[in-house]
This record gives sequence, C-alpha cells and structure tokens, in this order.
Amino acid sequence: MKGRTIVLDHIEDREAAALMVDGKLDDFLIAADAPTPGTIYRARADRPVKGQGGMFLTTPDGPAFLRQVKGLAPGALLLVQVSGYAEQGKAIPVSNRILFKSRYAIVTPEAPGLNISRSIRDDDTRDQLLEIAHEQMGDSPYGLILRSCCAGADADDIAEDISAMLAQADQVMNDDGTETEVLSEGDGPHILAWRDWTDPAEVVTQAGGFESHGVLDALDMARGTSEPLPGGGHLYVEPTRALVAVDVNTGSDTSLAAGTKANFACAKLLPRALRVRGLAGQITLDLAPMPKKDRRGFESALRAAFKSDPDETILAGWTPLGHFELQRKRSRLPLAEILK
Repeated sequence: MKGRTIVLDHIEDREAAALMVDGKLDDFLIAADAPTPGTIYRARADRPVKGQGGMFLTTPDGPAFLRQVKGLAPGALLLVQVSGYAEQGKAIPVSNRILFKSRYAIVTPEAPGLNISRSIRDDDTRDQLLEIAHEQMGDSPYGLILRSCCAGADADDIAEDISAMLAQADQVMNDDGTETEVLSEGDGPHILAWRDWTDPAEVVTQAGGFESHGVLDALDMARGTSEPLPGGGHLYVEPTRALVAVDVNTGSDTSLAAGTKANFACAKLLPRALRVRGLAGQITLDLAPMPKKDRRGFESALRAAFKSDPDETILAGWTPLGHFELQRKRSRLPLAEILK
C-alpha cells in the first residue's frame, strides 16, 4: 500500500491516531492519563530548589517543576505550560514560555513580532502571508509564527487559524483568577494529527480503521522489542528504568561489511522505532562491530534520520566502550505503559 494514510480511531476507549506510510506504521499518538503537553495552568510557586535554579509549583494535577527561574517568590501565581511527560515519580515538567500552537499558526504572547517559517522561500508567498498576518493580528502585542505548511494553503484557512489562536491566547493570558486552575487543555491525538501531520494524506475516520488498515498488527510489533533490518538482521529496543538499550544484530550475515550495513540500517530505522513506541530519555546504542573509519558516516546518517523527527534528540556521541548515546525529549509516554 503506497502513500500516506492518517487513521483516526480508538483503542480501549482511548482516542488514538496512526500515520501509515507505504503500509508501515510511521507514527502513533494515543491519549494517556497524565497531563497532556500543551496544557496551560495557573500555578502557585511552592519551593525553590537550591543549586538547580528551579522551583516546584502547585497545579491542579499535582506538583510541577519549572527550570531556570529567577525572582519568583513562594506563593506567587504564574502561568506555565506542560512541556513533556514526567518520568515515573517525578514532577510535571513545565515552561513559563507559553505558546498557542495550531496547524498554520503559533501565537507567542511573550515574543512579539511576525515571523514566517524559513522553509518558505518564495518572496510572493511570504508577502501574501505577511499581509494575512498583519490583517488578523491588528494591534495585538503578541507575536506570531506562520508554519511551513502555510505554503500552498488556503488563505481563509490560515486567517481562521490565526484568529482562533489569538482569541485563545487573549482568553488565557487575560484570565484574572486567584486560584490554581487548568486554563487550557493540551491537544488530543486527533487534533495533534491534524496539527502536525501536514503532508498530503488520505484521512480515515470510520470506526474499525485501525484493524482494516493494518494498524493493530503494526502495534503488536511495536509493543515488542524486535524490529527487522534489511538484509536479515534485527534491531532490539528494550526500555529499562535507567535508559533505553538498543542492540544491533546482523543475523545470519557474517561478511566483513555486515556490521556496517546493519548499523547504517539502524540509523535509518531508529527514529521511527522510538517514535511509535513512545520511548525517550537516555538511549544507548550497542552497535554491531564496524571499522572506526565508518563512525563519522554513521553519525551523519543518524543525524539525517532524526532531522525530520518531531521530537528533539541530542546526539551525545561515543562512549569509551564504543557505544553511541542519545538524549531524547519525553514528548509522549511509552506505548507499553499506556496499553498494558
């Protein structure tokens, strides 16, 4: 099955969205019980953490932690936004940089100015988008970012999106409540799919779409640890309490080039394997044997593979034992933890 298909359905009464590319599961979103990234709270400062420059906060959903904050006194009220999922037993990670994000527009209350995605290079298109932005933003003090998918989009759709985000920003930023409160819920999987999967695709919304489009079979593989590599090898992805361990196996291929081929195949497959499993944090790759001269090429292949991935991933580098380490933002919960 060629092409891109977005399937919107439910699993175990949880809203979920799947992106299938050429018949393979490329991304998967599912509702979790934890606070959703993008949720905005009016929170109360609780206690500072000496040495870390952070502050624990009180929210309606439990304790949160704000990093690198200055001049905030215990008891003060402030607006914060959930920036990711918390590790087990830890506080909700939040940011005081509030964003109102949709498919075409991002309204930035604390960063004024009108900006257009750098990937839109056509001068006429940029001029048209600036005209729409000025018309919709008016004399608002807020900033605006127009996303790359604005190129080729309908002008009325873009204008409507800007207007909706601006109205939401006004409502939240001007709320004058005096207690901790959820001011805006983060987007669920169906809205996230519309917001972030912007390339042309067939959209399936009928009940049972996951079964008829092979999503359930793909999820069975994603809930396991093994991913086949081209050429007969395998990638084993195993989360532990401390880190995610990834082992590259060449299978029955015992040639001198087998390790290099398997490692480069791993670099191409790894972002998708982590994405559909919802795995992040510290990731350690135990690669197949390959000459040191091929390390630079492997790093380039890995960097290229993660370039289009939506979650921020830092390539930390090689360890003395020859492992390769990454650090990945926790933007979603592990699939196995949600579908127990």
